[in-house]
Amino acid sequence: MANTMFSQKGSSLVYTFDSETLTITPWGPSGLRVRATHESSLSDTPNALTEPIPPASPTITITSTGATIHHDNLVAEITSLGKVTVKNSSTSTVLLEEFHRTRQDVSSPAASALRLHAREFIPRPGCDAYRLTARFESLDPDEKLYGMGQYQQPQLNLKGSDLELAQRNSQASVPFVVSSRGYGFLWNQPAVGRVVFGKNRTTWEAYSTRALDYWVAVAAGGGVREVVRAYGAMTGRAPLMPSYGLGFWQCKLRYQTQDELLAVAREHVARGVKPDVLVVDYFHWPLEGEWKFDKTFWPDPQAMIDELRSLGIELMVSVWPTVDQRSENYRRMLAGGMLVRQDRGLRISMGPRMCIHFDATNPAARSFVWDAAKRNYYDMGIRVFWLDEAEPEYTAYDFDVYRYHLGPDLMVGNIYPLEYARGFYEGMKAAGQGRVVNLVRCAWAGSQKYGVLLWSGDIASSWASFRNQLSAGLNVGMAGIPWWTTDIGGFHGGDPKDPAFRELFVRWFQWGAFCPVMRNHGDRLPQQPRLGNSGGSHCLSGAPNEIWSYGDEVYEICKIYLALRGKMKEYVESLMIEAHEQGDPVMRTLFYEFPDDPTAWEVEDQYLFGHRYLVAPIFRPGQRERSLWLPKGAAWRQISASGEVVGDMWEGGQRITVDCPLGYMPVFERL
Repeated sequence: MANTMFSQKGSSLVYTFDSETLTITPWGPSGLRVRATHESSLSDTPNALTEPIPPASPTITITSTGATIHHDNLVAEITSLGKVTVKNSSTSTVLLEEFHRTRQDVSSPAASALRLHAREFIPRPGCDAYRLTARFESLDPDEKLYGMGQYQQPQLNLKGSDLELAQRNSQASVPFVVSSRGYGFLWNQPAVGRVVFGKNRTTWEAYSTRALDYWVAVAAGGGVREVVRAYGAMTGRAPLMPSYGLGFWQCKLRYQTQDELLAVAREHVARGVKPDVLVVDYFHWPLEGEWKFDKTFWPDPQAMIDELRSLGIELMVSVWPTVDQRSENYRRMLAGGMLVRQDRGLRISMGPRMCIHFDATNPAARSFVWDAAKRNYYDMGIRVFWLDEAEPEYTAYDFDVYRYHLGPDLMVGNIYPLEYARGFYEGMKAAGQGRVVNLVRCAWAGSQKYGVLLWSGDIASSWASFRNQLSAGLNVGMAGIPWWTTDIGGFHGGDPKDPAFRELFVRWFQWGAFCPVMRNHGDRLPQQPRLGNSGGSHCLSGAPNEIWSYGDEVYEICKIYLALRGKMKEYVESLMIEAHEQGDPVMRTLFYEFPDDPTAWEVEDQYLFGHRYLVAPIFRPGQRERSLWLPKGAAWRQISASGEVVGDMWEGGQRITVDCPLGYMPVFERL
């Protein structure tokens, strides 16, 4: 007797029961995409899975009790009750199993009166959408999970974590997770939501969506590296980083005038510590939504850019997505449907200023903003853009008020930063720019392909915050975004004359030399006097933040680490090539390079800068020695702050203790 709940449609296995349709489709080598809906049909929107996939010929088997689909190293089973299980067919290991607790089948070992369904669609009153919950078994309480983007916490292993799936200042939700059990999982839902990686079960939620959509993959050998590379092949890989991005970036909050910025540039050059990139931060414009320099404070931008170029310095300019109702572009953008709409309340998305965000999911709005930036920045020679989402917790998070539209889907708040970067990436490509860098505060799955350099937002200037950044950067890399940076010294506060803050700054600066991008930024104390009374001058600026602002001892240490970064330029460039061609992160967990070393899976306060350098940052004030693990499977030699070999060779597979005076952060080179 035929099982009418199952059918084959092309290369997909289809299950239908009552109002639900579920499909499992081969999606890339050893990858399966699982979708379900209670709508009349499934949308073709790819969300993050935008890259071409090769044709597939899976083996689909339908029986009286269920069905299976076998594709490369994966096999997925669906029971007649609709429960999905995914296995590694090479090892028969269960990778993913839905959490289903009902008594529809009392013969099942999991039969239960709880009445918890694996896929729960709850209609949202007054809205053509559902609140979705997807539940999975926790198959191993000792499983380790990595990725998911950037969260402000010290934990590297995310098992046991409760994570919000939303963009906030210093939080970037990139819902791809890699398991120590040898698989990767992408929650292909741009909706705001939540995930809990519990020991009893894993629960994913989308607060407003029309369909379930996730992708699971295992690569040959089941290694973490292979899974990360497979994910990059399906969502896109980073372009090649331009050479100026490999050196030192200098910022502060904020250079208020053209004269101030040029004076800082000239002083850097005179001291022999030239930055590769110098930044004009926010409120250099007359009003938000006028993407140009305020001539009161920046009277001749072209001359400024030309002088910086003659010094070998690129200028980066901050671009905000907010449009002031008093700005020259507001009426035209409003009339053209280019501004974010909302369901209730005043049409203001950032107060106390009367500002609304442009709708980055609208191609016309993206083109309008890029065209303005091209006229007023790009055509003058600016090639690096800081696409600040401007406090994204006011935009992408409040899904009940602000709506973003992309095709048939609604309330896709997490996709805003991706679409914002996309507009500038495509604009620069069309203008002939070969290599693109967009510094962003937030990102989503696939953002890397638009030249996104994620920075960790407005973080505290504290030791605890410093420690959080290591876990953030490593998990960002595991989530497919290799370009990442942080504010050296933290953003909020910090007095350059305070000895305690000077120590924190030194330790952060040393670590910054071994980050994908080395960037000095922060709002230092005390605040500087206001210059003028028009345009953006109401926004004050922090104290000086150049390396000579921290006293002679700090300055001399920073000079050494700037020189070390310069010596590593070719090596850093090789890592950027690996990221572009294969999808490997630049900052790597120890187990990424040494998966067969059990201790490498336990160490969370060290990392590898590419394949060669083992880095052990100093995360405590007053610390002058530290213990570190040398991974098993290689020999190591210690490197000084200037890059010279120190002492004898060390065999891997042992824990050692090394000195770390203020002028030195422990680094070992792999032989």
